[in-house]
Amino acid sequence: MFSPSIKHLIQEKSGSFLIPASRIAFVQDDNPLYHAFLILTKIKYSKIPVLDKDKKVVGLLSLAMITDKMLTNEEISTAPLDQLKVKDVMQTKFDKINFVQTTLEAQLHLLINNAFLPVVDDRGVFQGLLTRREWIKAFNYVTHTYDKHYKSIKMNYTGTEVPGFWEH
Repeated sequence: MFSPSIKHLIQEKSGSFLIPASRIAFVQDDNPLYHAFLILTKIKYSKIPVLDKDKKVVGLLSLAMITDKMLTNEEISTAPLDQLKVKDVMQTKFDKINFVQTTLEAQLHLLINNAFLPVVDDRGVFQGLLTRREWIKAFNYVTHTYDKHYKSIKMNYTGTEVPGFWEH
């Protein structure tokens, strides 16, 4: 559980955690794989969300997933990119969150193993991304402003204040 003072400072920054869907590159599940290859090559992201026609997140797609389909034992071929759709290649098991239903602590735990998390609303519609980078920026804010907002006291193992903590 987060310390209440830490939680408060992180929540001050939590409004900036979400990168809105309007600023996120994505592909649709029924797009040709060739189209996704071009998008991922141009934007230089390692992985992007895949949406269905109702704007729900149904997968994630990386350049590595696409290039894997291009490689054979003898050559590299773009032919499979014309024949396959994004849904044939995308990752379908992934973490996503709803801000209303997910605590700050749960978000942080999920970001340990994910560079980003798709954020959805109550209907599952894509709202944007929560990134590890934005969380690190919030942590940086806390570490640099904590003493401006709170005074800490050091306690020993019995719960008694240790004098002189702030005199260093």
